[in-house]
Amino acid sequence: MRSEVGSKSRLVQAWRTSHRVTTYLIENLPPDLWSMTVPGAPRRTVRMVAAHLHNSRCWWIKAMGRRDGIVAPPLVDLRRVTPAALLKALSRSNAGIVRLIELGAARGGAVPRSSWQNFPTDLEHFVSYFVAHEAHHRGQLVLIARQLGHPLPKGVTNGLWQWTKLRPG
Repeated sequence: MRSEVGSKSRLVQAWRTSHRVTTYLIENLPPDLWSMTVPGAPRRTVRMVAAHLHNSRCWWIKAMGRRDGIVAPPLVDLRRVTPAALLKALSRSNAGIVRLIELGAARGGAVPRSSWQNFPTDLEHFVSYFVAHEAHHRGQLVLIARQLGHPLPKGVTNGLWQWTKLRPG
């Protein structure tokens, strides 16, 4: 039988690995791609898709953690955030997601419910939801780069799957 502490630790590690994969991609997006318009969505830029990752985390942290004293970091400006500023912001929202996992573990394995939550409150679904959300947008960013004529080097796209190497120590 697995202990709650061990289970929480594994979920935190899994989340941190997914977070690191996200930051790896942001670190490797070509700077000239950042302000380009998303094909088929003329009001969205690559920057906006990338910034959405942080802002989405913040909305959930606020909705789920506010009652328990977990403060969401500030949102980033979708139209002005730089890659360096986004990486710093993602680090702060990563810490907020970890705090929600820890809160869920302290509450017997379930995060607090948000009024508009669309997934079960157990920690396994919580972490799975956020990993899937970020993977979806990472895939979008890779595809958008290709569509805009700036395919990422094979080492970068293959690197997104090197979870053993990217897993935080």
